[in-house]
Amino acid sequence: MAVRQPRYSKEEFAQRGDALYKTQIRPQVEDGNHGKIVAIDIETGAFEVAEDVVNASDLLLAKYPDAQTWFIRIGHQAVYHFGARSLKATV
Repeated sequence: MAVRQPRYSKEEFAQRGDALYKTQIRPQVEDGNHGKIVAIDIETGAFEVAEDVVNASDLLLAKYPDAQTWFIRIGHQAVYHFGARSLKATV
């Protein structure tokens, strides 16, 4: 199996993925899929929705083996959350 290499800088990767999601994909997937993962090929605009990153990636790569994949969690700003959920002090 050949190792796939990124063809874009991290910044361009993120910019393309976010733009595709906001303008084309979000309206199609938002209803009823909150919390699921969208895998997006930033070159073709093709996407797949699944419960987790691995399954979304597998579905997309089965159709587009050379995909440059960007992931988004529907209804969230990031795929994963690190650290404390809330740092607000209760007074």
